[in-house]
Amino acid sequence: MSAVRTSEAAKSPIQPRVLIAGEEVTGNLLEVRSPFSNDVVGSVPSVAPARTADAIDAAYEAMKEGMPAYQRAEILDQAASLLKTRRDYFAGLLSLEIGKPISQALIEVDRCVQTLVFSAIEARTLTGTGVVFDAHPAGVGRRGLTIRVPIGVVGAITPFNFPLNLAAHKVAPAIAAGCGVVLKPARSAPLAAAEFANLLYEAGLPTSWLSVVVGPSSEIADVLIADDRVGMMTFTGSSEVGWGLVSRAPKKRVNLELGNSTPVIVCADGDLAAAAAAAAGSAFGFAGQSCISIQRVLVEESAHEEFTDLLREATLAKRVGDPLDPDTDVGPLITTGERDRVIEWIEEARAAGAKPIVDIDMDGPLLHPVVLDDVSEQSQVWHGEIFGPYVGVAKFNSFDQAITMANNTKYGLQAGIFTSDLNKAFSAAEQLDFGGVTINESPTYRVDQMPYGGTKDSGNTREGPHYAVREMTEERVIVIGS
Repeated sequence: MSAVRTSEAAKSPIQPRVLIAGEEVTGNLLEVRSPFSNDVVGSVPSVAPARTADAIDAAYEAMKEGMPAYQRAEILDQAASLLKTRRDYFAGLLSLEIGKPISQALIEVDRCVQTLVFSAIEARTLTGTGVVFDAHPAGVGRRGLTIRVPIGVVGAITPFNFPLNLAAHKVAPAIAAGCGVVLKPARSAPLAAAEFANLLYEAGLPTSWLSVVVGPSSEIADVLIADDRVGMMTFTGSSEVGWGLVSRAPKKRVNLELGNSTPVIVCADGDLAAAAAAAAGSAFGFAGQSCISIQRVLVEESAHEEFTDLLREATLAKRVGDPLDPDTDVGPLITTGERDRVIEWIEEARAAGAKPIVDIDMDGPLLHPVVLDDVSEQSQVWHGEIFGPYVGVAKFNSFDQAITMANNTKYGLQAGIFTSDLNKAFSAAEQLDFGGVTINESPTYRVDQMPYGGTKDSGNTREGPHYAVREMTEERVIVIGS
């Protein structure tokens, strides 16, 4: 039996402490059920949207008092140290709460540690620039510089699929920037977010700086949008909801990290075995519930037969089962409703002519990985974000055709190419209309300090502590007269 199975998170339902404006919230409990077993794994208090105003009040007052950069950095470093010691607990909680296979949950915890560490670095090094005033005749006798000041309270809205590390990607840079935060986690994944907040409090963060608000998403967003003290909203989730926030808050900075229909181009001169392994690992890890899970594989026609044989073999090798089993690769989708929607999309693609390489198979709450060939560019599984354990294959005859096919989507988060031709690789990097392009690497690849974000309907920002902290501050010029 694994250490995680015997952890506190796996023993009995938990009820993490939830604070708003430094006061513990009680009553009106929202149950959280395992998507694998349907057992209650924990609960958190749900509150009326009006409590969001209390959270904003506390964060705004905390910011007025301020906190030196070294203290903010020490808190983030201490939180990283504490998280390392509770790695199994948090990983077990993720597996229970969202059905993430434990091997992948451990990776999320490790990534969260790094997000905190890189945010602490930003707290210590965030600076403005010097300005050469006498480069202009009117600037002679004057000196100046810029400083970076907190943008205001940050309203952070996070999804279910990475409830720990995506919360860290919003909260930790905000703390580094000197911003108070109101965190709204997904209804299906509030436990990890609440425990993350408690970890920060234990690390020394004053409770007024961070509140966790669990309740109706749209109404809570309304309060955040209406309050001028909220200088920025940062949202990860669906394109429809994200761009809706922008339209409702035209004068507020709204940073969006949204969805994708991730393509990877496999050229005949590329490493086909590596590409097949990458496609299977990316498409089916956490049941495909990542915005950069590979969804479309574009294969050069001359390599199609060999590649699809390799992909089928790699797919059938994936183990489907209990997310707490260390050998599990693919767990359940977050709800049975999502499972049924994914099946509906796949069946629609089959009706349009796609051929199964690995067909639909279910085992209780589990949907086994599905691979389709000859997928139509008109089908939902091509142009929509399926968010399930599925990958589709299509053939191309020329490099230009592959680029056109890959770009045939409203999304633009990340894409990839496998080729041994350096010219093709860099041509793809220049021509693919995505925020990130990987070469001989799965487009699901991300390290937490890199700039991460998309184009088109995939968003309008770049996350990663170095980049996020600059979004969460304003540059202010200071002029010193003679």
